[in-house]
Amino acid sequence: MSTRKGKSGRGVLVVLSLTLASAGALRLGSGVGAALANSPLESAATPLTCPTPPAALAAALAGREAQVKAQEAAVVERMAALNLADQAITKRMGELQTAEDDLKKTLAIADGASEKDLTQLTAVYEAMKPADAAALFQTMAPEFAAGFLGRMQPASAAAIMTGMKPDKAYEISVLLAGRNALAPKN
Repeated sequence: MSTRKGKSGRGVLVVLSLTLASAGALRLGSGVGAALANSPLESAATPLTCPTPPAALAAALAGREAQVKAQEAAVVERMAALNLADQAITKRMGELQTAEDDLKKTLAIADGASEKDLTQLTAVYEAMKPADAAALFQTMAPEFAAGFLGRMQPASAAAIMTGMKPDKAYEISVLLAGRNALAPKN
């Protein structure tokens, strides 16, 4: 057992001596950086001088700088032109929107007036004697007559179609039946 104690005691001594040696090295190293920073250097006292560049390189750099400045000026000019164009487009879009709104109002008035005219004319045809209205509808284009008959009350339309020639009444019936055939189902 005594040999074991001797070996484990040496291990502790080795670890302890390594720890002390590394602590001393760290203390010694920490002062070196500060000492170097505080010491005057000869190279810092004299400024570095750059040799003058060759004439060709200086001319090339000056030419390139002139090109870059010209391009920058062109970009600035282009941006100004784009801003002006954007302002003009925005103004024009506002004017177009106002014109479109005015046109919609005008169309609504015109549509309302034409709808009123059609409603009134349909009422006139409904108030006519069926025989007189049938004679009038007989002379109309089938599409035009079908438009009015489709707006009338079914009883009035039937009385007028009864007074018409069968082939004309059939033609108008076909138009009335097919006018919504192409309407979407969904």
